Amino acid sequence: MSRKPISFRTELPLLIWLVIVWGALWRDFSPGNLLFGALIAILVSKLFYLPPVELSGRFNVLRAVPFALVFLGKVVAASFHVLYLAVVKGPKVRSAVVAVPLRSRSDLMVTATGHVISLIPGSLVVEVDRSTSTLYLHALNIYGEGDVQKIRREVQDMEAGLIRIMGTREEVEALRAEPARVEGAAL
Repeated sequence: MSRKPISFRTELPLLIWLVIVWGALWRDFSPGNLLFGALIAILVSKLFYLPPVELSGRFNVLRAVPFALVFLGKVVAASFHVLYLAVVKGPKVRSAVVAVPLRSRSDLMVTATGHVISLIPGSLVVEVDRSTSTLYLHALNIYGEGDVQKIRREVQDMEAGLIRIMGTREEVEALRAEPARVEGAAL
């Protein structure tokens, strides 16, 4: 199977990200190390097939800052909640794997949503179905359908926040066209 050539401009964000990760892994952001990281990134991108990361071309900083603050708040609150569950309920805590269908079909958006959710204690992405954009989460403290719906709402709300920050214009418009969700209503 022949690989369609990808323009340097399309690959540039991936290459920059790989160089940043290289520097972070080595904890060395000196020019020599970053140059070597750039050479490794170019070599990796030419030797191994990596699907192109299709960026929307937009990033809304005014949405990103409140999203980051809410995310940090969720991390802190979830940390205390997991601590409470571990100390008080211990092995009696029930967990479940919950399927969460996402709106976006973008690999970038599905990946970003999965990573954000996995960073919040109490849930972990165990599987991703790219064909349907569905995340499968291992979640704690699940006792019924209400808990499952709550997890789905939280993940889809995180995805909505990411769409508002860096989604395509079409995704943002589709999000605006959705009916307002009534608190406690099923999806």
